[in-house]
Amino acid sequence: MKMILILILVTIAGLLAAIEIALRSLFGFGNPLIYIGDEQIGYLLAPNQRTRRFGNRIEINEYSMRSASIPKVSAPSTLRVLLLGDSIANGGWWTDQDHTISSLLMRSLASVTAENYQQVEVLNASANSWGPRNELAYLQKFGNFNAQAVVLLINTDDLFATVPTSLPVGRDRNYPERKPALALLEVWQRYLLKQKPIPEMKAVHEEAGDRVGVNLEAIGKIQALTRENHCQFLLIMTPLLREIGQPGPRDYEIQARQRLSSFVQAQQITYIDFLPIFNSTPNPQTFYHDHIHLNLQGNQVVGEIVKRSLLQLWEN
Repeated sequence: MKMILILILVTIAGLLAAIEIALRSLFGFGNPLIYIGDEQIGYLLAPNQRTRRFGNRIEINEYSMRSASIPKVSAPSTLRVLLLGDSIANGGWWTDQDHTISSLLMRSLASVTAENYQQVEVLNASANSWGPRNELAYLQKFGNFNAQAVVLLINTDDLFATVPTSLPVGRDRNYPERKPALALLEVWQRYLLKQKPIPEMKAVHEEAGDRVGVNLEAIGKIQALTRENHCQFLLIMTPLLREIGQPGPRDYEIQARQRLSSFVQAQQITYIDFLPIFNSTPNPQTFYHDHIHLNLQGNQVVGEIVKRSLLQLWEN
């Protein structure tokens, strides 16, 4: 009887070990990206991380960018672009490092600027659910890294983004502050355990005042910082999937979009709205990974149009 019990325990242990190895090697569980809090930015990806999630390579450099390691100041022979954004720019776990908008744009620019520059770098400073105020705080803290252009990528929801906060770090399953001891434990916590609410987030979500106006002001400050550093500024906005086609954006989104259009005209900001671009494209639904995030095909479309716009800015 004792021998049977030992055999059962050994079998269970072996099965769990096999599952643990499979979860780590096949899906990357047990090694999630971790976050750190920041008083001004709210939160950012912890620096110097590498992992694979569902086969996709993810690398975070020393400045919490989804980019390879870089010197703070680029060489004169380097063309450098700084991309600021949220999860759409970041790409998330569903996007391989080589398929992010920044990587696609970097290769595309390199192919057309080889005569003038020995190297092209497109830096990807982004994190899930960042809004214009997070991105402004990042730029204020780290600077523009001697970039010749800053590209701010927002989506429609970002016009309503709330004040930066570090509350989710270590308390929301999507913003862990440390690695789990086991891949099995991460699966349990992420998919099987009910997410505990963060009571303090209620006040954040109910932030009063003119949120659209505050976020437009943050965009204006980002533009001002780029001008101070004598680099070009490009603002681009991608739509939610439900905005494409009919019935189109909701009334409050239409109003916010109109305010943005008036703002960029007044501030003389070069602005690309991808809603009419996607609407004029056959099957734009194929550009999306889900209701908001782009897949490789969508990233390619955005990267190509951004490349053309940057080349025009540098020519003028």
